[in-house]
Amino acid sequence: MRYASTSLVALAVLLYSAPAFAQHGHPGGMGGGMGAGNHGNMGSANHGNMNSSSSATPADQQKIDTILKKNSAISGKLQTLTGMPAQQACTGFKNLGQCVAAAHVSKNLGIPFACLQAEMTGQTLPSSCHTGTAASAKSPMSLGKAIQTLSPNVNSKLEAKKAQKQADQDIKDSNNS
Repeated sequence: MRYASTSLVALAVLLYSAPAFAQHGHPGGMGGGMGAGNHGNMGSANHGNMNSSSSATPADQQKIDTILKKNSAISGKLQTLTGMPAQQACTGFKNLGQCVAAAHVSKNLGIPFACLQAEMTGQTLPSSCHTGTAASAKSPMSLGKAIQTLSPNVNSKLEAKKAQKQADQDIKDSNNS
């Protein structure tokens, strides 16, 4: 009887937590349905795990470019936030959500977007980014870590969360326009 109760509780815990575990195995990005013809559903799951520090693949970049070409609202928003063409701004990012969130952090905190982009994508850090770090290619950083590196006196977790919410809203709004 005791064994059956324990097994039942273990099964319940496993079933309850299965969705959380399932999310960790998938790479960040646009999800399975974001091919060339399906750009209508870019809701809050777009940014995947923005704390992921793996680098973008050519397929990731192609997905982002396809969305930006088809969605002028989000492209325009990115250009306004970063001061550069959206496709250039999103070069190297694993997914669109990361790019939009980085653009918001740049605007919110006054951190040059090129510095955030370089830190988050592992690109060569521009010499204008005075972080005390050598200006060379390195491993990509999460949004929070990039904020902490470039602006150590702010609450990086709070700022990353705020930017993620702004990115979610921008993407949602761009789908409704």
